[in-house]
Amino acid sequence: MRRRTALVLTFLAAYLLSYFFRSTNAVLAGDLQRDAGLGPEQLGFMTSLFFLVFAAAQLPLGAALDRWGPRWVPAGLMLIAAAGSLVTAAADGFVGLAVGRAMIGLGMAGVLMGALKAFAAWFPPRRFATMSGVFVGLGSLGALGATTPLAALADGIGWRGVFVAAGVVTAAVAALLTVVVRAAPPDAAGGAAEARVPPTVPASAAARLPAVTFRTIYASREFWRLALMQFAMAAALYGHQGLWGGPFLVRGLDLEVGVAARLLLVLGLAATVGFLIAGPAAGRFGLRRAMGGGALLTLAAVAALAIAPPSTSVAMLAIAWAAFGLGAGLQVLGYDGARSLFPSAAGRAVTAINVFGIGGSALMQMGLGWVVAGASTALGADPADPPLAAYRIALWTTVAVLALAWLHFVVRRR
Repeated sequence: MRRRTALVLTFLAAYLLSYFFRSTNAVLAGDLQRDAGLGPEQLGFMTSLFFLVFAAAQLPLGAALDRWGPRWVPAGLMLIAAAGSLVTAAADGFVGLAVGRAMIGLGMAGVLMGALKAFAAWFPPRRFATMSGVFVGLGSLGALGATTPLAALADGIGWRGVFVAAGVVTAAVAALLTVVVRAAPPDAAGGAAEARVPPTVPASAAARLPAVTFRTIYASREFWRLALMQFAMAAALYGHQGLWGGPFLVRGLDLEVGVAARLLLVLGLAATVGFLIAGPAAGRFGLRRAMGGGALLTLAAVAALAIAPPSTSVAMLAIAWAAFGLGAGLQVLGYDGARSLFPSAAGRAVTAINVFGIGGSALMQMGLGWVVAGASTALGADPADPPLAAYRIALWTTVAVLALAWLHFVVRRR
């Protein structure tokens, strides 16, 4: 039990850092635009590089995890993230920031998937949904560090100092992973044996199971229902928590940076609750109803934000952001759904669906940058200072993506 606890806590420390990095630019956007002269398109593209590179790494990562296990792969990649954080701290323009951001994305690509691969070996399948939900929920607290605490820290040591400190901590946690993590329990009991073989197949027949490849996974219609829902829900959450929520509140609704940071803190806390209740919700209502209901709640909350006038009270905005985060947090069920479809290839299954969650986040951050800039131009405004209407169009774009994914998820062809 002690070994399991140490494994979970070490991966949790790494995942807190991953969440912190993916969310920093929502608070630091103003500093980055001022010091590096970034426009909305450049800010959106640079920020999205974390997710773009992260997503591109998922398929080779899945094969690597199934072959070499969750010890060395995540730790080695995290050293790249540590270096990328230092590159970001030293950058004086778009290119340096983009390179650093891409390195951080690659370096953090193996943390969650490495943890889920390890959990599939160390814990029985019946506990996987709860374990993954609790893990992502607790890890998402890292995003809370990228709200009010980050704003205060950046005021004290500057945004460059923040990235230097984060790089040092990341390298330390990578070293800790190599010491603590093992691919499977010493006796390989319970978790590992059950994770490798579907529960309906006798162990003696395991050798005769057909190999599960990414081609097999992506040929599954049920997988695509899960994947597109994960795409939309993760894109909505990380697109706004990680970048566009801050500018919408500060530039669109003319709120102070501190107030905006607190509202994003509400979003992050609510998402954490959503992650934590995902497993019990799926157990009570079924995965399909729980995930579909979460998407509808997210859609309604984003629509409420899109129509909110500048006179809206902070309390009402907090309620909308809380509903947003709570619903979007249920997207974590996609991992358990994918693992359940392909239990003999947990590494490939969870990384295959993570391509969509992380890829959606990248496309949303980058795409909304184009939407905001294009809408500003169409409205006769300076793209460097977008009006509220441009941010509203970006929010309605998010609503449309959620609605299309939800329809595909719930409507089944006969």
